[in-house]
Amino acid sequence: MFQQKTEQIKTFMRQWQLQSMVIPGIVWMFIFCYIPMFWLIIAFMDYNIAKSMLESPFVGMKHFQDFVMDDRFWRSIRNTLGMSSIRLVLGFPIPILFALLLNEIRSIRFKRTVQTISYLPHFIAWTIFGGIMLNWLGEGGVINQLMMALGIQQREILFNSDPKYFWWIAFFSDTLKETGWSAIIYIAAISGIDPGLYEAAELDGANRWQRMWYITIQCIRPTIAILFILAVSGLLGSNFEQIFMLKNNMNMKMAESIDLYIYNMGLVSGRYSFSTAVLFARSIVALGLLFLANFTSKKLNGEGIF
Repeated sequence: MFQQKTEQIKTFMRQWQLQSMVIPGIVWMFIFCYIPMFWLIIAFMDYNIAKSMLESPFVGMKHFQDFVMDDRFWRSIRNTLGMSSIRLVLGFPIPILFALLLNEIRSIRFKRTVQTISYLPHFIAWTIFGGIMLNWLGEGGVINQLMMALGIQQREILFNSDPKYFWWIAFFSDTLKETGWSAIIYIAAISGIDPGLYEAAELDGANRWQRMWYITIQCIRPTIAILFILAVSGLLGSNFEQIFMLKNNMNMKMAESIDLYIYNMGLVSGRYSFSTAVLFARSIVALGLLFLANFTSKKLNGEGIF
Protein backbone atom coordinates (compact mmCIF):
# COMPACT_ATOMS: atom_id res chain seq x y z
CA MET A 1 0.00 0.00 0.00
CA PHE A 2 2.83 2.39 0.94
CA GLN A 3 4.68 1.52 -2.27
CA GLN A 4 1.56 2.22 -4.34
CA LYS A 5 1.14 5.64 -2.70
CA THR A 6 4.80 6.41 -3.34
CA GLU A 7 4.42 5.57 -7.03
CA GLN A 8 1.36 7.80 -7.26
CA ILE A 9 3.26 10.70 -5.71
CA LYS A 10 6.18 10.18 -8.10
CA THR A 11 3.79 10.10 -11.07
CA PHE A 12 2.15 13.30 -9.86
CA MET A 13 5.51 15.03 -9.52
CA ARG A 14 6.51 14.00 -13.05
CA GLN A 15 3.24 15.36 -14.42
CA TRP A 16 2.98 18.49 -12.28
CA GLN A 17 2.53 20.77 -15.31
CA LEU A 18 -0.38 18.65 -16.55
CA GLN A 19 -1.88 18.22 -13.07
CA SER A 20 -1.72 21.97 -12.41
CA MET A 21 -4.18 22.56 -15.26
CA VAL A 22 -7.04 21.39 -13.02
CA ILE A 23 -6.34 24.12 -10.42
CA PRO A 24 -8.51 26.82 -12.14
CA GLY A 25 -11.40 24.34 -12.29
CA ILE A 26 -11.02 23.49 -8.60
CA VAL A 27 -10.90 27.18 -7.65
CA TRP A 28 -13.98 27.94 -9.78
CA MET A 29 -15.91 25.02 -8.23
CA PHE A 30 -14.94 26.06 -4.70
CA ILE A 31 -16.00 29.69 -5.22
CA PHE A 32 -19.24 29.11 -7.14
CA CYS A 33 -20.38 25.70 -5.84
CA TYR A 34 -19.14 25.21 -2.28
CA ILE A 35 -19.00 28.69 -0.73
CA PRO A 36 -22.65 29.49 -1.71
CA MET A 37 -23.77 26.36 0.18
CA PHE A 38 -23.33 28.36 3.40
CA TRP A 39 -26.37 30.46 2.45
CA LEU A 40 -28.60 27.37 2.48
CA ILE A 41 -29.14 28.25 6.12
CA ILE A 42 -31.68 30.90 5.06
CA ALA A 43 -34.05 28.02 4.23
CA PHE A 44 -34.61 27.82 7.99
CA MET A 45 -34.96 31.58 8.45
CA ASP A 46 -37.41 34.29 7.47
CA TYR A 47 -34.78 36.08 5.40
CA ASN A 48 -35.23 39.73 4.43
CA ILE A 49 -32.92 41.09 1.74
CA ALA A 50 -32.97 44.52 3.43
CA LYS A 51 -31.44 43.05 6.60
CA SER A 52 -28.38 40.98 7.35
CA MET A 53 -28.70 37.23 7.64
CA LEU A 54 -27.93 37.38 11.38
CA GLU A 55 -30.96 39.62 11.93
CA SER A 56 -33.34 37.18 10.22
CA PRO A 57 -35.52 35.18 12.65
CA PHE A 58 -35.16 31.41 12.77
CA VAL A 59 -38.41 29.69 11.67
CA GLY A 60 -37.32 26.05 11.51
CA MET A 61 -39.19 23.90 8.98
CA LYS A 62 -41.90 26.48 8.22
CA HIS A 63 -40.92 27.02 4.56
CA PHE A 64 -40.64 23.28 3.96
CA GLN A 65 -44.17 22.82 5.27
CA ASP A 66 -45.39 25.68 3.09
CA PHE A 67 -44.14 24.32 -0.22
CA VAL A 68 -45.38 20.80 0.58
CA MET A 69 -48.88 22.29 0.94
CA ASP A 70 -48.58 24.26 -2.32
CA ASP A 71 -50.44 22.68 -5.28
CA ARG A 72 -48.26 24.65 -7.69
CA PHE A 73 -45.18 22.95 -6.24
CA TRP A 74 -46.59 19.48 -6.91
CA ARG A 75 -47.55 20.55 -10.42
CA SER A 76 -43.94 21.59 -11.03
CA ILE A 77 -42.75 18.22 -9.66
CA ARG A 78 -45.10 16.43 -12.06
CA ASN A 79 -43.89 18.46 -15.01
CA THR A 80 -40.23 18.00 -14.11
CA LEU A 81 -40.55 14.24 -13.67
CA GLY A 82 -42.57 13.98 -16.87
CA MET A 83 -40.01 15.82 -19.01
CA SER A 84 -37.05 14.14 -17.29
CA SER A 85 -38.56 10.67 -17.68
CA ILE A 86 -39.07 11.18 -21.41
CA ARG A 87 -35.51 12.47 -21.69
CA LEU A 88 -34.17 9.49 -19.72
CA VAL A 89 -36.14 6.71 -21.43
CA LEU A 90 -36.11 8.01 -25.01
CA GLY A 91 -33.30 10.55 -25.02
CA PHE A 92 -30.55 8.73 -23.13
CA PRO A 93 -30.01 5.97 -25.78
CA ILE A 94 -29.92 8.43 -28.71
CA PRO A 95 -26.31 9.68 -28.22
CA ILE A 96 -25.20 6.06 -27.76
CA LEU A 97 -26.82 5.00 -31.02
CA PHE A 98 -25.43 8.06 -32.77
CA ALA A 99 -21.89 7.27 -31.56
CA LEU A 100 -22.23 3.61 -32.61
CA LEU A 101 -23.45 4.51 -36.09
CA LEU A 102 -20.79 7.21 -36.45
CA ASN A 103 -18.15 4.64 -35.56
CA GLU A 104 -19.28 2.47 -38.48
CA ILE A 105 -18.62 5.20 -41.06
CA ARG A 106 -15.49 4.33 -42.99
CA SER A 107 -14.98 7.67 -44.75
CA ILE A 108 -12.97 9.87 -42.38
CA ARG A 109 -13.95 13.08 -44.20
CA PHE A 110 -17.65 12.26 -44.09
CA LYS A 111 -17.41 11.22 -40.41
CA ARG A 112 -15.75 14.49 -39.43
CA THR A 113 -18.33 16.47 -41.37
CA VAL A 114 -21.21 14.71 -39.60
CA GLN A 115 -19.51 15.19 -36.22
CA THR A 116 -18.97 18.90 -36.81
CA ILE A 117 -22.57 19.47 -37.92
CA SER A 118 -23.92 17.52 -34.92
CA TYR A 119 -21.78 19.51 -32.45
CA LEU A 120 -22.69 22.97 -33.75
CA PRO A 121 -26.17 23.33 -32.13
CA HIS A 122 -24.64 22.85 -28.68
CA PHE A 123 -22.71 26.11 -29.04
CA ILE A 124 -25.84 28.10 -29.88
CA ALA A 125 -27.29 29.74 -26.75
CA TRP A 126 -30.84 28.82 -25.81
CA THR A 127 -31.84 32.45 -26.24
CA ILE A 128 -31.12 32.02 -29.94
CA PHE A 129 -31.96 28.35 -30.37
CA GLY A 130 -35.22 28.81 -28.45
CA GLY A 131 -36.17 31.62 -30.81
CA ILE A 132 -35.44 29.36 -33.78
CA MET A 133 -37.64 26.63 -32.28
CA LEU A 134 -40.49 29.09 -31.66
CA ASN A 135 -40.23 30.21 -35.29
CA TRP A 136 -40.31 26.62 -36.55
CA LEU A 137 -43.31 25.82 -34.34
CA GLY A 138 -45.30 28.89 -35.40
CA GLU A 139 -48.32 28.87 -37.69
CA GLY A 140 -46.24 29.42 -40.80
CA GLY A 141 -43.22 27.56 -39.45
CA VAL A 142 -41.29 24.66 -40.91
CA ILE A 143 -42.98 22.04 -38.70
CA ASN A 144 -46.50 23.00 -39.78
CA GLN A 145 -45.55 23.21 -43.43
CA LEU A 146 -43.84 19.81 -43.34
CA MET A 147 -46.71 18.10 -41.50
CA MET A 148 -49.25 19.50 -43.94
CA ALA A 149 -47.14 18.53 -46.95
CA LEU A 150 -46.95 14.94 -45.63
CA GLY A 151 -50.71 14.88 -45.04
CA ILE A 152 -50.31 14.29 -41.29
CA GLN A 153 -52.44 17.34 -40.44
CA GLN A 154 -54.97 19.36 -42.38
CA ARG A 155 -54.48 22.79 -40.81
CA GLU A 156 -51.81 24.81 -39.06
CA ILE A 157 -51.41 24.21 -35.32
CA LEU A 158 -50.00 26.55 -32.69
CA PHE A 159 -47.86 23.84 -31.12
CA ASN A 160 -46.26 25.99 -28.45
CA SER A 161 -49.61 27.36 -27.32
CA ASP A 162 -51.11 23.94 -26.62
CA PRO A 163 -49.94 22.55 -23.24
CA LYS A 164 -50.23 18.90 -24.35
CA TYR A 165 -47.35 19.34 -26.82
CA PHE A 166 -44.91 21.06 -24.46
CA TRP A 167 -43.14 18.00 -23.00
CA TRP A 168 -42.48 16.65 -26.48
CA ILE A 169 -41.33 20.05 -27.74
CA ALA A 170 -38.87 20.18 -24.83
CA PHE A 171 -37.65 16.66 -25.60
CA PHE A 172 -37.17 17.11 -29.35
CA SER A 173 -35.53 20.53 -29.04
CA ASP A 174 -33.11 19.25 -26.39
CA THR A 175 -32.33 16.16 -28.47
CA LEU A 176 -31.72 18.24 -31.58
CA LYS A 177 -29.40 20.60 -29.73
CA GLU A 178 -27.41 18.22 -27.51
CA THR A 179 -27.19 14.80 -29.21
CA GLY A 180 -23.91 15.48 -30.99
CA TRP A 181 -22.28 16.96 -27.92
CA SER A 182 -23.53 14.17 -25.62
CA ALA A 183 -22.10 11.56 -27.99
CA ILE A 184 -18.53 12.87 -27.57
CA ILE A 185 -17.81 10.83 -24.46
CA TYR A 186 -19.11 7.65 -26.10
CA ILE A 187 -17.02 8.32 -29.21
CA ALA A 188 -13.96 8.78 -26.98
CA ALA A 189 -14.71 5.51 -25.18
CA ILE A 190 -15.14 3.68 -28.50
CA SER A 191 -11.84 5.04 -29.80
CA GLY A 192 -10.07 3.37 -26.88
CA ILE A 193 -11.22 -0.14 -27.81
CA ASP A 194 -8.44 -2.46 -28.99
CA PRO A 195 -8.79 -2.89 -32.82
CA GLY A 196 -7.50 -6.43 -32.40
CA LEU A 197 -10.82 -7.42 -30.86
CA TYR A 198 -12.65 -6.47 -34.05
CA GLU A 199 -10.10 -8.27 -36.22
CA ALA A 200 -10.41 -11.45 -34.14
CA ALA A 201 -14.22 -11.28 -34.26
CA GLU A 202 -14.17 -10.74 -38.03
CA LEU A 203 -11.94 -13.80 -38.48
CA ASP A 204 -14.45 -15.79 -36.43
CA GLY A 205 -17.20 -14.76 -38.85
CA ALA A 206 -18.92 -12.04 -36.83
CA ASN A 207 -20.79 -9.54 -38.98
CA ARG A 208 -20.88 -5.78 -38.39
CA TRP A 209 -23.92 -5.83 -36.10
CA GLN A 210 -22.50 -8.69 -34.03
CA ARG A 211 -19.20 -6.85 -33.59
CA MET A 212 -21.12 -3.76 -32.52
CA TRP A 213 -23.17 -5.71 -29.96
CA TYR A 214 -20.57 -8.07 -28.54
CA ILE A 215 -17.52 -5.80 -28.65
CA THR A 216 -18.34 -2.10 -28.91
CA ILE A 217 -21.32 -1.98 -26.54
CA GLN A 218 -19.71 -4.34 -24.04
CA CYS A 219 -16.50 -2.30 -23.93
CA ILE A 220 -18.28 1.02 -23.36
CA ARG A 221 -20.71 -0.44 -20.80
CA PRO A 222 -18.89 1.17 -17.81
CA THR A 223 -19.21 4.58 -19.48
CA ILE A 224 -22.91 4.00 -20.16
CA ALA A 225 -23.48 2.92 -16.56
CA ILE A 226 -21.81 6.02 -15.07
CA LEU A 227 -23.67 8.43 -17.33
CA PHE A 228 -26.95 6.64 -16.63
CA ILE A 229 -26.40 6.99 -12.89
CA LEU A 230 -25.79 10.73 -13.32
CA ALA A 231 -28.89 11.01 -15.52
CA VAL A 232 -31.06 9.33 -12.86
CA SER A 233 -29.69 11.62 -10.14
CA GLY A 234 -30.72 14.58 -12.30
CA LEU A 235 -34.36 13.55 -12.67
CA LEU A 236 -35.50 16.52 -10.59
CA GLY A 237 -33.39 18.91 -12.62
CA SER A 238 -34.40 20.59 -15.85
CA ASN A 239 -32.83 22.81 -18.45
CA PHE A 240 -33.91 26.17 -17.05
CA GLU A 241 -32.80 28.20 -20.09
CA GLN A 242 -34.75 25.94 -22.44
CA ILE A 243 -37.95 26.00 -20.37
CA PHE A 244 -37.69 29.75 -19.80
CA MET A 245 -37.45 30.39 -23.55
CA LEU A 246 -40.25 28.03 -24.61
CA LYS A 247 -42.82 28.68 -21.88
CA ASN A 248 -45.69 31.14 -22.17
CA ASN A 249 -48.93 31.86 -20.32
CA MET A 250 -50.88 29.34 -22.39
CA ASN A 251 -48.61 26.34 -21.80
CA MET A 252 -47.45 27.22 -18.27
CA LYS A 253 -49.43 24.48 -16.54
CA MET A 254 -47.30 21.88 -18.37
CA ALA A 255 -44.13 23.97 -18.67
CA GLU A 256 -43.41 25.10 -15.11
CA SER A 257 -40.59 22.86 -13.91
CA ILE A 258 -39.11 22.83 -10.41
CA ASP A 259 -36.29 25.15 -11.54
CA LEU A 260 -38.77 27.63 -13.00
CA TYR A 261 -40.86 27.35 -9.82
CA ILE A 262 -37.79 28.21 -7.71
CA TYR A 263 -37.03 31.15 -10.01
CA ASN A 264 -40.60 32.47 -9.82
CA MET A 265 -40.79 32.12 -6.05
CA GLY A 266 -37.33 33.51 -5.38
CA LEU A 267 -36.39 36.21 -7.87
CA VAL A 268 -39.87 37.14 -9.13
CA SER A 269 -41.87 36.98 -5.87
CA GLY A 270 -38.99 37.78 -3.53
CA ARG A 271 -39.56 34.72 -1.32
CA TYR A 272 -35.88 33.91 -0.94
CA SER A 273 -36.12 31.62 2.09
CA PHE A 274 -39.02 29.71 0.54
CA SER A 275 -37.22 29.12 -2.76
CA THR A 276 -34.02 28.14 -0.92
CA ALA A 277 -36.00 25.55 1.04
CA VAL A 278 -37.33 24.07 -2.20
CA LEU A 279 -33.82 23.98 -3.68
CA PHE A 280 -32.44 22.39 -0.51
CA ALA A 281 -35.09 19.66 -0.52
CA ARG A 282 -34.54 18.98 -4.21
CA SER A 283 -30.79 18.60 -3.65
CA ILE A 284 -31.36 16.07 -0.86
CA VAL A 285 -33.65 14.00 -3.09
CA ALA A 286 -31.13 14.19 -5.96
CA LEU A 287 -28.40 12.91 -3.63
CA GLY A 288 -30.66 10.02 -2.61
CA LEU A 289 -31.35 9.19 -6.27
CA LEU A 290 -27.60 9.19 -6.95
CA PHE A 291 -26.92 6.64 -4.20
CA LEU A 292 -29.92 4.53 -5.23
CA ALA A 293 -28.93 4.49 -8.90
CA ASN A 294 -25.31 3.70 -8.04
CA PHE A 295 -26.37 0.84 -5.72
CA THR A 296 -28.74 -0.61 -8.33
CA SER A 297 -26.14 -0.37 -11.10
CA LYS A 298 -23.50 -2.14 -9.01
CA LYS A 299 -25.93 -4.90 -8.17
CA LEU A 300 -27.06 -5.42 -11.78
CA ASN A 301 -23.81 -5.12 -13.75
CA GLY A 302 -21.06 -4.43 -11.24
CA GLU A 303 -20.46 -0.88 -12.52
CA GLY A 304 -20.80 2.27 -10.41
CA ILE A 305 -19.34 5.66 -9.64
CA PHE A 306 -18.21 4.68 -6.12
